[in-house]
Amino acid sequence: MYHPHSLTYNRYDYRQEQENFSLREKLAWSLAGIIVLGGAVILIRSAVHKRQAEAEQRLTYEDGSPATYAKQVKMAFDNDGWWGTNMDMLRQVVARIPSKQLFRQIIDSYRRLYNRSLLTDMESELQSSEYNEMLAIISAKPEQYNANTATNILTAAKVQGWAARLKAAFDKNYGFMPGTDEQAIRTVFMEIPTQTAFAYTAAAYKSMYGRDLSTDLRSELEFWEYNPFMQIIQQKPK
Repeated sequence: MYHPHSLTYNRYDYRQEQENFSLREKLAWSLAGIIVLGGAVILIRSAVHKRQAEAEQRLTYEDGSPATYAKQVKMAFDNDGWWGTNMDMLRQVVARIPSKQLFRQIIDSYRRLYNRSLLTDMESELQSSEYNEMLAIISAKPEQYNANTATNILTAAKVQGWAARLKAAFDKNYGFMPGTDEQAIRTVFMEIPTQTAFAYTAAAYKSMYGRDLSTDLRSELEFWEYNPFMQIIQQKPK
């Protein structure tokens, strides 16, 4: 038998079901759109970074460019596939950087080349003593490089930098065993230009750490190492 009220009810149910289905459908399509849009953003960013890296890579052939320094730092981290960082190479590269300004440009170039933070990678690659040594080398550099300024001018930043690097060398660890980074000490001794500069470094070391540099050198170095190290200083002009 025909029941108008029943037909109205069925039409209401059907319309409600259609509305509910449309809502689910809209949510599904919205979610799919978000996923597609997110993937597109990732692809665009990847493409942009690839172009930036390719452009920056071409600059690595220019001697002294930020990109060249950035690539050399990365090569020291990679160490030709061997475990650990090539500290001798990294130390030489960072020592050649002439100013803090250029170092900041190297940080930017490193990010463009590898889409990574140089300082974060340095922190993860190095022991705390090695990281502090690198920071001390950078801190001792002038804000801007001036080719007309003599490189042998003694500044408080240089003296404090040598003192900090020696302390970092003393704080070196080999696994769980405390040790000394003799190569880091040798590098500092080779950089110190005069016996007077060494005396200033010892005074800065005392002021910064409340310890006697000569006493710590004797303690950290083997007895057969101390005299050859000191001869490096004694052979320099006063």
